[in-house]
Amino acid sequence: MEPNTLQLLRNADIAPSDDVLSNMIGKRLFTVYEGIRQLFADMKLTEEWRFYKDGNAWLCKVQYKKKTVVWISVWEKFIKLGFYFTSKTGSGIKDLPVNNEIKTGFEKAAPVGKLLPLTMDVNSKGQLADLREVLQYKISRL
Repeated sequence: MEPNTLQLLRNADIAPSDDVLSNMIGKRLFTVYEGIRQLFADMKLTEEWRFYKDGNAWLCKVQYKKKTVVWISVWEKFIKLGFYFTSKTGSGIKDLPVNNEIKTGFEKAAPVGKLLPLTMDVNSKGQLADLREVLQYKISRL
């Protein structure tokens, strides 16, 4: 994560519509967000935005057949995607054809309870191929 980057969507009264997001993150990053959403549509994933009081922010839960695939939060300079794996389901991450930073980040991440987090800070369309790989892998392990 970039230093001095703020998480957005902190107002419970302002739902993250396309207009709100576009105005908040700018046209370039919104275009990347649209690319992310197109990946979700291609994979038959559903999105549900909800305000979570414990984190004081809007998060999007992305699901495949009622199983959570990834969580999304919106930041000033990127879209953060958080995947969670067990030690068994995460064992194949190292073999994915994705940027080594993703694999290294996953290996070094501190567990959240029994779950192992994999986070991606996406701010360019060039990262969508890696995102597609991780999404396909996660879906195949549900």
